[in-house]
Amino acid sequence: MTAVTAARPVRAARPRHLAGTGTLLRLALRRDRLMIPAWVLALGLTVAAMGASFEAVYDTAAQRAGLAASMNHNGSMRALYGPVFSDSVGGLVAWRMAGFGAVLAAVMSLLIVVRHTREEEETGRQELLSAAMVGRRAPLTAALLTALIANSLLAALIAGGTALSGRPAAGSLALGLAIGGTGTLFAGLAAIAAQLTESARLAKGLTGAVLGLAFALRAAGDAATTDATSPLTWLSPIGWSENLRPYAGERWWILLLFLAATALAGSTAYALTARRDLGMSFLPARPGPALAPRSLSGPFGLAWRLQRTTLLGWAAGFLCAGAVFGGIAEGASDLVGGNQQTREIVERMGGQQGLTDAFLATMAGLLGMVASLYAAGAVLRLRGEETGERAEPVLAGAVGRLRWAGSHLVIAYGGTAVILASGGLVLGLAHGLSADDLGGQLGPVLAAALSQVPAVWTLTGLAVLVFGLLPKATPAVWALVGGCLAIGWLGPSLKFPPWAMNLSPYSHLPKLPGADATAAPFVWLLALSALFALLGLVGVRRRDIG
Repeated sequence: MTAVTAARPVRAARPRHLAGTGTLLRLALRRDRLMIPAWVLALGLTVAAMGASFEAVYDTAAQRAGLAASMNHNGSMRALYGPVFSDSVGGLVAWRMAGFGAVLAAVMSLLIVVRHTREEEETGRQELLSAAMVGRRAPLTAALLTALIANSLLAALIAGGTALSGRPAAGSLALGLAIGGTGTLFAGLAAIAAQLTESARLAKGLTGAVLGLAFALRAAGDAATTDATSPLTWLSPIGWSENLRPYAGERWWILLLFLAATALAGSTAYALTARRDLGMSFLPARPGPALAPRSLSGPFGLAWRLQRTTLLGWAAGFLCAGAVFGGIAEGASDLVGGNQQTREIVERMGGQQGLTDAFLATMAGLLGMVASLYAAGAVLRLRGEETGERAEPVLAGAVGRLRWAGSHLVIAYGGTAVILASGGLVLGLAHGLSADDLGGQLGPVLAAALSQVPAVWTLTGLAVLVFGLLPKATPAVWALVGGCLAIGWLGPSLKFPPWAMNLSPYSHLPKLPGADATAAPFVWLLALSALFALLGLVGVRRRDIG
């Protein structure tokens, strides 16, 4: 009796499964006090401002109806953006941003959840926190609540911003809930991936693969039908987002799909986290070979091993993008129609040459801007190796700092050229075949894609500079890259002033193919990139590691 009585206080003192959730939630919000507002404001304000852009370009109902008809009759454009359900300004905003915004909200959510679950376990911080009064499910709950708060703020900003800009309130609310609901659902899917995988990188990759599959299903379904009724579209949460149909007779019952799927994903994640030990996973790494290959005998082999999967994935994505863009380039005139303002926007983005060449130049520029995301991630992998305490054992041997950093930078700089060459090659092939002029189109289009390399390398050098001199400020690299993307994508349609456009290195490149090109901008950008990289490497050599 005495032993049983003495054991009861110990059992009562055990932390509950959700104990400490509030404290972890406040900690997560404090750590993300810059990232979450940046994501929410950038995406929310972009959606809110899109209506004014459409009003400026398509200022009559007839022009908007013509745009809707041309988009719905082009399978490639439906695959990219989905069908247009309404030719009102709000309907065009939903057509352009429902799927695109849903993808970005999903990316934001997976980064938040993985950061506060698997990444905390991988670094050992969660084990330290769990030694206190923290329940088993508290970290996962705090991460999901953080993602829910971010998506709720995003949905509110989109709904409020579009409504204040003159769109119907019901459609504005539906658009906000469609984008925020997709983000919340992928937060639950990211939570499952965090339980299955053994590292944050694999968790992000697995969730990203699911997101890519969802986009591919939606694209295939929309390419096959003009009203998003394909079963493939309904298999994708991104398809649910567009089928909610903001500003086109809202289907509010689709929100029940988001609610049910999110509840199922969250329940699965909770069930999995209760069945594994801290730091463990359900998909453990396979044992490696008994002897390491000779390729791992140096820092470059290690860098290639760490970054090869990412590089191959980006190259495959650029191959697919090049095939899609090249297939629709010959029909650029049909897509633009007789709208002079649309023609002017395409020409501002792609140059004053023929409309088809201007469209190809625009697509080459888009590939270049997206390639900067890969380059930034490849450079910042150095920071991940440093903060993960994996760089210090390497540097403790005969490997110097410059060799260690240089091995990753070779992948970053060379990988940029590889993925742009992949996209440009398929872009030129697809366009040349559709135009029955393969020999005359392949070379110029490939050269146009490769002409983006100096601009991407300039941002790559800027990332090296920040890593070397201000390592704690490396998250700002994503803001710099995102700013250049916004300038290049929104600047021509919103008519940014010249000084704002000149802040992006892409604005200084000639609009190839078709435009006259001189060596001066390429030389200056390459010199600037080399200067940034040199200063960054000097910083790496002089500062403390870690």
